[in-house]
Amino acid sequence: MPAMEPYLVRVAPQAHAYVQPDGGWCLNNAGVVSDGHTTLLVDTAVTERRARRLRDALLAEGLPLPGTLVNTHHHGDHTYGNSVFAPEATVVAHETCRSEQIAAGHQLHLVWPETEFGEVPLVAPSVTYSERMSLYAGDVEVRVVHPGAAHTTGDSIVHLPSQGVVFTGDLVFNGGTPFIFNGSLAGSLRALDVLRSLDAEVVVPGHGPVTDPSVYDATERYLRFVGEVARAGHAKGLTPLELAHATDLGEFAALPERERLVANLHRAYAELDGLPEGAELDPLVVFGDMVTANGGRPVACHA
Repeated sequence: MPAMEPYLVRVAPQAHAYVQPDGGWCLNNAGVVSDGHTTLLVDTAVTERRARRLRDALLAEGLPLPGTLVNTHHHGDHTYGNSVFAPEATVVAHETCRSEQIAAGHQLHLVWPETEFGEVPLVAPSVTYSERMSLYAGDVEVRVVHPGAAHTTGDSIVHLPSQGVVFTGDLVFNGGTPFIFNGSLAGSLRALDVLRSLDAEVVVPGHGPVTDPSVYDATERYLRFVGEVARAGHAKGLTPLELAHATDLGEFAALPERERLVANLHRAYAELDGLPEGAELDPLVVFGDMVTANGGRPVACHA
């Protein structure tokens, strides 16, 4: 089936979401905050071509190109396109996001060597924060909050209190399977409480359609399911892969990216073993297990 086209949708008087269907691997969302004179962008895209399409969408809407770009975390689908907007845009992120992005480099080229990423030189954040900061797009306040280790150890939530909008990054996958390989199960549950405390009516997830706060409950149910399954399997001495094969996903069976269960179990096992939240896991082992869980087929980049 042909891929559906990305689209820009207004979610508040001075905020838009840029949504890339189907929201699967490599197809993230971006956010745009603008008063018509000044623009702040939240995240980019995984390929040069897709980042340029995002740029063109802003211009077609009559919006100025961004002077500030906030990365919600270091993963390449959210950051590879930074170079399309820099150096005109200053890149801002959590301090750990900067170090993670530099350490990861072009890791996705190794995971998906057949993908045409284009020219995407690494552009790491040049402005960082530790706990929270406020930025402004004209007179629109943009609050950037670090929830602790969750999807990764360097996540940022981007909240627009005057607009009733929150950009969650990959703390939320709407209609997709959560993925906590680089982060924390316990921390992801705490991050949902942080999101709830913001009382935003409009939720722009990292992947999937724009939604409302009910998505937090759906995400929490999945994460608690992973925790319960992991505790039982860990006690029986099963490996994460053995446990994934033996697990009935129940209400979550219809979610795409089901192979992420085994990666999430690896993270849950690490926490049950007493490792620090966000402790590094072996990507070769975890991604190898995802391939096995996916019937021996490599997971596909949808970009």
